[in-house]
Amino acid sequence: MDLTGWTWLNEPQKWSPTPLTVHADPGSDLWRLTGNGITRDNGHLYALSLTGDFTITATFTGEYAAQYDQAGVGLLADGETWIKAGVELFDGELRASTVVTRGFSDWNVARVEPFERFTVSAERSGDAVWVRYGTDGQEPVTLLRQAYFPPDVEVRVGIMAASPEGEGFVTQFHEVQLTR
Repeated sequence: MDLTGWTWLNEPQKWSPTPLTVHADPGSDLWRLTGNGITRDNGHLYALSLTGDFTITATFTGEYAAQYDQAGVGLLADGETWIKAGVELFDGELRASTVVTRGFSDWNVARVEPFERFTVSAERSGDAVWVRYGTDGQEPVTLLRQAYFPPDVEVRVGIMAASPEGEGFVTQFHEVQLTR
């Protein structure tokens, strides 16, 4: 896992590069307006800036404890245009989750069978991002979401974690791959 050149957007108070472990700060999130009128832009994103097509894939585990604890991958064009995808604790269950934001956040979750490790990929191809997942060593082939994403803009792409309502939580990223 070569993360040379990656930098933080909202560096957490505590993290470790080897193994890549993120301690999401309490009250951290990426969210814009929908449902509650709140905007939070303090979620943690460890990323590299890219243009063009790419695929990011991450395999991770987390110590989820509070509603909305989340981890996965993120693509950020600007403060109002981004996608985050991975696992989120919702109503007491771990769910596959994607948030697509273009001014307002649009969230979807899907039930998944119990798992130890989760793998999520986000493939940017032209004006679309395809989000897929797999569990416990399976390739990420199950489609979770396809969404529009501006094709010709620079994007910060990497791994993300947040703990909007909890006291923070720990995620360990076992594998991260970025291919072009």
